[in-house]
Order: sequence, then C-alpha cells, then structure tokens
Amino acid sequence: QVQLLESGGGLVQAGGSLRLACSASGGTFSNYAMGWFRQAPGKEREFVATISRSAAFTQYADSVKGRFTISRDNAKNTVYLQMNSLKPEDTAVYYCAAAARGGLFYTPPRRNEYDLWGQGTQVTVSS
Repeated sequence: QVQLLESGGGLVQAGGSLRLACSASGGTFSNYAMGWFRQAPGKEREFVATISRSAAFTQYADSVKGRFTISRDNAKNTVYLQMNSLKPEDTAVYYCAAAARGGLFYTPPRRNEYDLWGQGTQVTVSS
C-alpha cells in the first residue's frame, strides 16, 4: 500500500522555525509531484507549496512566499517543508500530498489533483 507519513510539527513562538518532513512508501517516489496543504480551524484546506518530480519547479501560496521552502530528496523518498518566520496565522494542520504524475497543474494546485494524502501534523505558532 502507498502511504505518506508527516513529521516535524509542534509548538513554536512567532518568528521561529519548523521543518516538516513527509516520507513515502509503496511506490516510486520520483514519479510523484508532491505538495503541502494546510487547514486551520474554521477554514478550507488550502494550498501551501508544491514541487515537481525532478524538483525543477516549485510553487508557493502568496501567504508563505519568502518564508517557506519546499524541497525533496528522491533517494530518501522524502519531501520537506522548511518554515521560517512563522506567524500565528500559520497555525494549522499541515498535510502532505502526492500526485502520481507530472505535467500541468492548476495554479494554484487544487486538492483533487492529488491522489495520496498523509494524516497531517499539527503546527501551532504562539504570539
């Protein structure tokens, strides 16, 4: 079975940093475009960042540009989200997602373009 597992969430003060990781098993990781989404209380799940299969292309939500960096290590079957200068409004459950293809995605990518989802990891930023 194909599974995604997030780790690295936690509680940090505003201005701090966290690094999330998502490890994949059960498939060929390099064949998947990867993304991060988040869902805050009372809000829809929203796009955060995505990275292409080769890592040649990345895309970010306007709200996180310049603060978050997505990367991947295909040899380790892992995608990362480095989050710096965290703000209280970044508080959410963060979900890793995989799309079993390359090619074109909507801008910003939509949830239904992704096939596989992790269980989510809580990120809480205190003021």
